[in-house]
This record gives sequence, structure tokens and C-alpha cells, in this order.
Amino acid sequence: MRLFVTCKALVLGMVLNGLCACSSPGTPASAPVQDTAVQYTRRRVVLTDIPQRGRILDRHDSVLVDTRPQFLLSLPRRPPLDTAALGQLLGWGPIATKKRIAAALPYEEAPAGYPVHLLLTKTEAERVRRHRTEWPALTLTERRGRAYTTRVGAPVLGYMNANAQAFLKQAMRYRRGRFYRLRSGGVETYYNGLLNGHRGFLHPLVDSAGQEHGTWAADTAFQQGQDLHLTIDVKLQAYAESLLGGRKGYLVALDPRTGEILCAVSGPTYSAGTLTAPDQAGNRAKLLQHEDMPLINRPAMLANPPGSVFKLVNAAVALQMGAIEPNASFRCDQSLISCVHHHPQAKSLTMGLQYSCNPYFYQVMRALINRVPDSLRTDTVAARHANLDAWRRYARSFGLDSLLTVDVPRESPGFLPTAAYYDKARRTPRWNYRSIYSLSVGQGEINLTGLQMANMVAIVANRGWYYTPHFVRSVGDNGPLPRFTQKHRTLIDSANFEALIPGMLAVMRRGGTAETSSLADVGIAVAGKTGTVENDEGDDHATFVGFAPANDPQIAVAVYIENGGFGATAAAPCAAMVMEKYLRGSIAPRRKRWEARIQRRSRPHDD
Repeated sequence: MRLFVTCKALVLGMVLNGLCACSSPGTPASAPVQDTAVQYTRRRVVLTDIPQRGRILDRHDSVLVDTRPQFLLSLPRRPPLDTAALGQLLGWGPIATKKRIAAALPYEEAPAGYPVHLLLTKTEAERVRRHRTEWPALTLTERRGRAYTTRVGAPVLGYMNANAQAFLKQAMRYRRGRFYRLRSGGVETYYNGLLNGHRGFLHPLVDSAGQEHGTWAADTAFQQGQDLHLTIDVKLQAYAESLLGGRKGYLVALDPRTGEILCAVSGPTYSAGTLTAPDQAGNRAKLLQHEDMPLINRPAMLANPPGSVFKLVNAAVALQMGAIEPNASFRCDQSLISCVHHHPQAKSLTMGLQYSCNPYFYQVMRALINRVPDSLRTDTVAARHANLDAWRRYARSFGLDSLLTVDVPRESPGFLPTAAYYDKARRTPRWNYRSIYSLSVGQGEINLTGLQMANMVAIVANRGWYYTPHFVRSVGDNGPLPRFTQKHRTLIDSANFEALIPGMLAVMRRGGTAETSSLADVGIAVAGKTGTVENDEGDDHATFVGFAPANDPQIAVAVYIENGGFGATAAAPCAAMVMEKYLRGSIAPRRKRWEARIQRRSRPHDD
């Protein structure tokens, strides 16, 4: 593209030798004066340095993802290969060899001669090189690619789109792209530009003799790819995955003081690198076809009814709106709603939480919704609408019913119903509390993600504030993205959060719904809340939220196990052991048998 520079106006005070000089459009003011009769060419010069993609490290600087040499072995299409001899060459057993070849095929019963590529270690590649003359049909290729040093944290680490093209094509073909629409590239995709860096470019204006005369655009400085230092503790992540493993659900743990996510498990789990490795086409096909949908990043993308753990939010809002006092007493009236716990009458909010009494919280929410202020005393319909919308406004200040803006792609906002929603759903604005009472126990139309559940209990731990949960604590030598350092406050007074703590402590003590998950024997006071979500299509779902130590919260955990049954027996033990592992580094002997039993039930989908 040529730039023709002409001067068509008389510039006062700038006449030199009878000619007028002017700068070409887009040229900086500091550029030399140009002769108007000369033609200049815009050039874009690419600097030779190529940035290397940054690494991904955990919170203790263990490298999780890096760009390293990779060795790809291509097997001959014909004649049939002696797999036993190949296994001996590579140091694999006969069963392992067959499994590796099967995993590389995109579908079972692939036709003879279908191309098979195996990813080798450096040692295995050296063996192939040493015996090259004996195996002339084998082709060994060396290249650089993204290497995963860990098997855990697959949805968190994610993938580069360029490396995952084979998987994305498989996903697009499967059931009309069902999983392609739900793809989630983790931090590799979210921070792609920062990880990649960029090359340097110069933009000179050049005359016909090749001489430079200023620039036509700002030069671009070379930028090396930045390392990502995650908030994830890879050892805690591995431990949490061993507890959830092949079961559907999630476990999210974060530091409530900073919003840093310590581990985030989406179950069923699968190995990091499966979606990008060239020899994992068969395993990818199994993941796409599995009925439990392991490829969905459950903590971020699936929103579910939270169950009784949401009683914490309802209680805080009711206290804030003046609907109840901490010493409010309600009878366990099962004509209102069933209660599966046998317990004394809940004479206070603390006891209501300790026993997770459904009739108690039915009446708490009824007092909130049916509360009639003086200004609306003659219009109870308007009062119910106003109270429900006020409840929603307070609940939304927890980061619910909206995107938390966590640093992973495709986050779900969840849902909290409005009065207008019920007007439409019930086909009348004259609905009453009885038609929406399921909100009192965290069911009905309420939906929360796992990240929102963990953040919700972190807010209680902090008595009313939070930092947005995030996976990256520093980019290069800088800190996290600026939005993750901004403190957010709810609309609930800290005193009303403080009123919840005695009840949450009582949940973990004798007589509480989660007494068997107490960590009092190792000196850790846990504040928690169990939940059981009714499910019409199978076993109920088990939930739990909690934090520890109660007087100095350092970890907040949310667990959701689909079809797990009771929160007290399925979800609470997992949360307690993750807390203990993080705070103490080991599990006490009295819980070892429990730990082993849970781990035996959990098994990843690809080995």
C-alpha cells in the first residue's frame, strides 16, 4: 500500500526554499519533514524472536502444564503389527500395549490400517531410535507441544483450542454438537493471550532508496508468554478427586480471606491432557458418550437446587428484614412440610440450624413473605410481591442469580425467582406463600452453581463480604486480574451473619445433623450446614457447605453429590476430610477407614 503525500494548504511560518513541508497522515509529530514529491511505502517488519508460551504452575510453584518436546510414534497401516514385539520394544506389557493402541482409535472396531499415533516418553523414543533398523516401518517424529505433568484438575487447566482440534471435531459430530456447545477450555483458553505473548513489529515509512522516514503506526514490543501461578493446591486437588472420583457432583474449596480457589473437582473426573493428546481419541469418544457427562465442568456450568444449605441465606435475609429474631421459636409442624430429623422443638435459630428443621424454616420464610409493612397494610398481594423482591435483592448481593465472573469460560448465572416470574408461572398475581414455600428449604426454582455455593459459605465465614473466586493468583510477576482484588459486601449486616455461627457450630456437635463429621478430635472447630435435595428421578442429592477453623476461617468448602442420599452421610465427610487435609496435612487414624471406604467407591473414568 503506497502513501502519496501532498501538501495542499499554505502553512504560515513554515516556508522553506519556496516549498511547503508537511507530515504524512498517521506519522508521529517527531518524524522528519518529508518532501511532498516523494512517495513512501508502509512496511511492517516482524522481529525474529518468537515468544514461548508460558507455563501453568500451582500455588506452590509445581509445574502443571509446560511446552516441551514430544515424541510421536506412527504405527504402520499394513501389514498387521506384532503388538507383543512392539510392547517389548517400548517396555510395555502386552495388555498395556493393546490398551494404548485401543485408546488411540476414535471408535471401536476401527478398520484395519486405521492410522495410530502413540505419544512416547523420551526413554521410549530412545529405544525406538536404537532399534530403528529392526523396525523400519515405524515413524518417530519429534515436536514441541503442551505437556501435562499431572492427571488432575482437567476442567481447571483446560486446553489450547489449537491443540484440541481433534477433540472439538469429535464433539461437533457427536449428537449434533451437544458437547461442542458445552466446551470449556479452562485457564488455558481464558488466559490464552497472556500465555502466548506476542511478537514484536516495527512500522517504518520507507522511500524508494530503502531509507526510513519515521513510522506510520506505533511499534509493538516483543512480549514473552507469561507464566500463570494458580491458586490451586495440586496435592489437595488430587486428594479431593480421590474422594469424588467417578461419582457425579462437585467439590469446591476456597480461601475465604482472598477468594483463591484451592481445589475444584468436577465429577466424574478424567485425566488432564486427555482432550489434547494425539493418542487419546478412543478415551475422548468414551467421555463424549458416557451417560454421566464427565466433560461438563459442573462447578461452573451446572446450576442445581442447593437444598437445606440455602437456609443460611434465608435466615440471614429474614433477620435483616426484621421478619424474625435470633431467639425465634417455631414448632416442628409437619402438616406444613415434612421433617426427616427427630429432634426437640427448635426454640431458637441456632436450634433450627442444628436440627435443619424444615417446618422451622418454612415458618421463617412465611414470616418474611407475609410480612405486611404499614404502607401496604391494605394490600397483602402487593406486600408479598414487595417482600419476595426484597428477599431476592438481598440474596443477589451474595453473587447469586448473576455471573460471578470467575476466570474460566462458560460460567452459569444460576437463578432466583422474582414476583413477576411467579405471576406468569401461576397465571395470577394473587399467588400465596403456600405456592412458593419450597424456597424455604432451597428447592423449587432456586438454582446455584458450585462456585456460587462455595462463595456463599465464604461470605458467611467473612460475616458479609467476599472477593470474587478465582483460579489465578498471579500472571507473570504481577498479581491476579484487578477485579479479583476488589472486596464486595452484601446487603446483610455482619451481626446477622454472626447470629448464624452458633447454629453452624451446633450442626457439627452432638445432636447436630453432621456430628459424625466433626474434627473436634484434632482441635479444629468446623461450622457447617448439611442439605438433602429431593429428586423425583432417583436417589436424593447430598449437599454440604462449611468452613474451618470457625473462629479464623482459612478454608470454605461446598460439596454436591448427585444421587448421594443424605448430605450428612455422603457430602459432609468429604468436606471434613478436605478441610483436615488442608489444615493439618494428614487424616487422623480414626478417619482412615472412612477415607478408604470413600476412595474405593471413587474411580476416574480413564486410567
